[in-house]
Amino acid sequence: MKKQTIIITGAASGIGKGIAKYFLDRGDNVVINSLTATALENAYNEFGGGDNLAMVSGDVSNRKVGEQLVATAIDRFGTVDVLVNNAGIFDSKPFLEVDEAYLDKFLTTNLKGTYFTTQAAVSQMLKQNNGVIINIGTPLVNHGLGGWPASAPVASKGAIHALTIQLAAEFGKQNIRVNTIAPGVIRTPMHGDKVDLNAGLHLLNRVGEIEDVAEMVYTVAKSNFITGSIINVDGGKGSGHNLN
Repeated sequence: MKKQTIIITGAASGIGKGIAKYFLDRGDNVVINSLTATALENAYNEFGGGDNLAMVSGDVSNRKVGEQLVATAIDRFGTVDVLVNNAGIFDSKPFLEVDEAYLDKFLTTNLKGTYFTTQAAVSQMLKQNNGVIINIGTPLVNHGLGGWPASAPVASKGAIHALTIQLAAEFGKQNIRVNTIAPGVIRTPMHGDKVDLNAGLHLLNRVGEIEDVAEMVYTVAKSNFITGSIINVDGGKGSGHNLN
């Protein structure tokens, strides 16, 4: 397959780090990002550095960070073929306890981070007349869970799902494809050592692995005819769950 340049936000750990490794292992150029410089450097060193890897630390809700990511990709590798908007946060709090600061936290990191980084990438992709945006969403946008209140993060992710469809419409004629991948519960450090207790949330009665998500991101990145899609990689979580 054609060698591509991939920008991945939130790539110092978990799903983002796994996505970066998946592309690196298959010979693509990768620019990784994380809010925390130390964690990003650790991931960079773990990957072994090399000629096909670059890093840019910073908060993606600051539009200048997105611009720097794109500039780094162009300077090092000449193109921006794929942007993976993985950086995001999730938490649980009852709806009536959510204040403005708490809501803003999710709108800033999840929505603004995705929005402004995508702006920077699309500006370059228009010059190339080609590109792929892959957002990370959640099946919870269309499958509510009583007993686990998460209106603030789900609202921010719902906005990303809507943004995906609108941008696919706005830029389809310029050969820019925009999709969202919505993972179920994935075995990552964020979920700790009790992650398997969430198995019943999925029809397959197990949690997902990071490679399950990375494989789909890679597939969409290499495709020429997928756009405007919300693709659940969730073991059936978006469709239902087990009662036992």
